[in-house]
Formats: sequence, structure tokens, C-alpha cells
Amino acid sequence: MGSVDSLTPLRGSTSARTLTDSYTVGPFPATGPRRAPSPEPVRVTALVPSPEVLDRLAACAEAADVSGEPDRDAVQVLRESGLLALVVPKSHGGAGADAVALNTCVEQVASVNASAAIMLFQHCAVTSRIVENGTPAQHRDLLPKLAGGRWLAASAWSESGAGADKKNLATQARRTPDGGWILDGAKSFTTSAGLADVYLVLAQSQDEVQAPDGAVQDTGYGAAGQTFFLVPGGHPGLLPDTSMRLAGMRGSATGFVSVRECRVPDSARLGAPGVAASIIARVRNSGASLGAVAVGVAQAALDAAHAHAGRRGLYVHQAVRHRLVDLATQVESARAVVERAGRRTAADPGLATLHSKLAASEAAERVVADVARFLGSAGYVETHPINRFGRDARAVALMGPTNDLCKELVSLPWNR
Repeated sequence: MGSVDSLTPLRGSTSARTLTDSYTVGPFPATGPRRAPSPEPVRVTALVPSPEVLDRLAACAEAADVSGEPDRDAVQVLRESGLLALVVPKSHGGAGADAVALNTCVEQVASVNASAAIMLFQHCAVTSRIVENGTPAQHRDLLPKLAGGRWLAASAWSESGAGADKKNLATQARRTPDGGWILDGAKSFTTSAGLADVYLVLAQSQDEVQAPDGAVQDTGYGAAGQTFFLVPGGHPGLLPDTSMRLAGMRGSATGFVSVRECRVPDSARLGAPGVAASIIARVRNSGASLGAVAVGVAQAALDAAHAHAGRRGLYVHQAVRHRLVDLATQVESARAVVERAGRRTAADPGLATLHSKLAASEAAERVVADVARFLGSAGYVETHPINRFGRDARAVALMGPTNDLCKELVSLPWNR
């Protein structure tokens, strides 16, 4: 089982605090096994990957970008690193990290390997949904596997014809006479397809939850009557397809996942039937932000600019120094808004998370483009990493919720 031994305090830390284990599970039923609590609290300011892990992930990024194949080596590094335990409560073998620690860790990983960062982020996002909405039995069975690196989690929500807001799902979930379910449909743009050990599948069921006034609930993301299911990667009827060739995040194994006559028991359901939309709506309030991936990519581009300036002796020029300061200010500003989202101190934490994704992803694209111009002909070769950074930065804007959907979710209340 992985541990947090490979996680080190953020550089420059002068004090430590104990991360609250806000999702600690209550006592298990007498019929089930009990897990002893962690003997010591994890005392850290923020959890970040070790230099060795970052070096290994950096090497993986270069190879996967050339091949375009799913980065199995990076996944193995993540499994061994202890990072998959970040958001699992300490009571189940995890680190009990908060959103600030998660965003910091994701940024650090993205600065060397954006594909690994998005796989880590999606794993933690699914794990958090299990922590928040899972049954005690699901906690006992799944959380130790997810924390120990034995299981990598992935979300299978998107569909080609459903739109970014997931309101017209073709994937159906039908009840069976024995109380189970049959899932039928196809998912697209699923990160870690073929690499994940468990998928959180979103399907349209026959159950529809009504608001107190009788109207169908509209959260702006997802629709009434949708249900989540946890399906193991090797389960009969679930088939991943990684034939999709992406321009960016090429090692992320982003592809298709189909479920054909996929029979699962009712115990595979996550949350009550028909309430998936409300679960999705609460995700933005967690403070975990995809903007962290963008900040990592922007930092990598800035580092490349400094490396170029150092090699060419360009620091003697005031114009160059000031240009690098302007770039650094953009990166630091994006980092600050992501950190604010993670701290959940805004009047509306959900809006702050949406704004952080917009601000950071747009800043990353600007920074990478400016650095590419700064490098000149030195960066105009296929093997220079600035080209990978540009494609990866663009990919963040297209990840769910996409930037356009983020703007719609922020502005939707103004039109009601």
C-alpha cells in the first residue's frame, strides 16, 4: 500500500498544521470489518511529489508525447508514489489532504507531466465523490485500494452527443428484476481509459428527482434522472478504446469507454438513484480546480524561458528581465486564484472554482505563447518542450467543465 512517505512539505514552509479529516466515516456495522484509525495525524502545510517522482514523470512525458500512446509508465509512478492517497481520509489509509494540498500537488505534477497531472486529478475527483456519497461498504472496499495505488479511478461522464453540460445522455441504466442494473451506451473523452481500475459512469435512469415545488431540478450541469455507477475496469460489458489520437495530453489515455449490456448490482450505484446532477453541482464547491493543471504548465513554460535566457546570457538586457517578470506575474496571479479556490474563503466557493479554471487556463495559453515567441527559432523545432506545453495548455480549456461551460454556469443565474 502506498503511503505519504514520498510526499514532502512545500518548500519554504515554516510551520505545519494538521489537515482536518472532514470525511471520516462513522462506525461500521457490526457485521463488517473495522479499520484501526491512523496512529498519528499527517502534519503538513501542503503535500507535493518528491524530486525523484517528478524526475521520473518528466521522463515519461517526453516519451509519451512522441508515441501518443497511453502513459502506462507514468501511471505506475503514480501508483508507487503515494499520491493516489491524497484525498482518501486517514481512517482508510489516505493522507486526508484538503483542496489546497491537492491543487498544489497537481500543479507540481503538471509542471513536468500534464498528462499524469490530469490522470491524478481525475482519480482524486472520483475518489472524493466516493468519500462524499459512498456507503460504508463502498468505503471499506474501495478507499483502501484507491489510497494504496492498487486502483486508479476514472470518470466516464462525457458523450459525443450530450454536449458539455451532460444534459442529453444516450447511456441508459435499466433496472433488472433482481434489483440490479443494465448499463448501455458509450462515453467519450474519458481520461485513463484502458488504464483505470474503476470507472464512475454517468447514465440516464428512469428515476427523476423533483424539487419541493414540483419542478424538475436544473443545476446547469447534468439533468434530472441521472445516476452514477462504479464499474470495475475488467467488468463484463465494459470496453475501453484508446484509438483517439489527441493533439495535447497525449499520454493521458483519453479515449472512449462503452458499456454494452453491462450488468451491475445495485451496490455499484453511487448515491441515490436520479440525483447525479446534484452530486455534479456540488463538485465545484470542493475547491479542487483544473486550473492547477494550467498553472503547472504555465510554470513549466516560464522555467523554459529562464533556462533559455541563462544559456544565451540574456539577463544582462533589462528588456528581457522585465519581460520575464511580466510572465512570472501572470503565473503567480493564476496560482493565487487557484489557491483561493482551494481555500474556499470566497462568498461563493463554487463560483471561485469556476473563475479559477477560467483565469488559470487562459493565463497558461498566453504565457506559453509569449514564451514561444521569446524563444524564437530555438523553440521552433518539433522536439522543444514548449510545443508540448502549448498543446497541453489548450487541452485544459477543453476539459470538463469546458471554459465555455464555466462561463455559462457563472452567468446562468443572471438570466433567471
